[in-house]
Amino acid sequence: MTPPFDMASLPTGEAMRLSPLVARVLAPNPSPFTYTGTQSYVVGREDVAIIDPGPADDAHLDALIATIAGRPVRAIVCTHTHRDHSPAAALLAERMKAPIIGCAPLTLEDDGPRADAAFDADYRPDEALADGAILSGDGWTIVAVATPGHTSNHLCYALREEGALFTGDHVMGWSTSVVSPPDGDMADYMRSMQKLLERDDAIYYPAHGEAVESPQRLVRGMMGHRKHREGQILRHLESGEGLGRSIGDMVPEMYKGVDKRLHSAAERSVLAHLLDLEQRGLAQHVLDDVWRVAHQ
Repeated sequence: MTPPFDMASLPTGEAMRLSPLVARVLAPNPSPFTYTGTQSYVVGREDVAIIDPGPADDAHLDALIATIAGRPVRAIVCTHTHRDHSPAAALLAERMKAPIIGCAPLTLEDDGPRADAAFDADYRPDEALADGAILSGDGWTIVAVATPGHTSNHLCYALREEGALFTGDHVMGWSTSVVSPPDGDMADYMRSMQKLLERDDAIYYPAHGEAVESPQRLVRGMMGHRKHREGQILRHLESGEGLGRSIGDMVPEMYKGVDKRLHSAAERSVLAHLLDLEQRGLAQHVLDDVWRVAHQ
């Protein structure tokens, strides 16, 4: 999906107050994959947590420190370790003398399509959080919500006092998430979406795109979209008449009207669907990127 406006025109480095407990700072890293850029969140009043500190960019780091405004930093928290989310954590930890607490480290070599989404091999948390783990400060409580799928180490964070969920890249405010094997897993992603659907969060704050004020409706729509894509893939495989279809041939037909710069990412998500279909006995890998309907 291509943003419908000039990304460079959006303000970066300025704190935007979203609620009594939440401020947002936009990093200067817009792209076809990050939309307007990575959004870092400063949570709290007297003391704070920083969620997704973003890329290792000096101007963004300075903007975060200005937003913190001398308040104690209880934790620097990462949803996952793609390079547009976690590299600033170590720099901020050093300058603010604060611990890095959040997702587990992950150094898997991924052959995904995004230079900005390569894994941050230098990420070293002081503490990795399990599902349900709690961080707290003066007037705020954050609960970790394990949501593997986009990456195996992805966590969302619920802010109890405001019914808000920081969704990282699992649910974004502008596009569906890329699920890129080998670490990205479509079955895990769908289970994590079902997990969010069963929650009662009032608002989502994603790492990319605007806040989501009807989160359950969006999650239902995204799950329906993935099911639609799965059906498209099976129909394409059936049209191959036993010889199969290649991912490279299917994607331009399935993603008509989508910016061609995003087709490589779409290929990764189609592969994730195919691996899930293979596990369920519905698709069969023939060779290279060619697949066919599994023999029943």
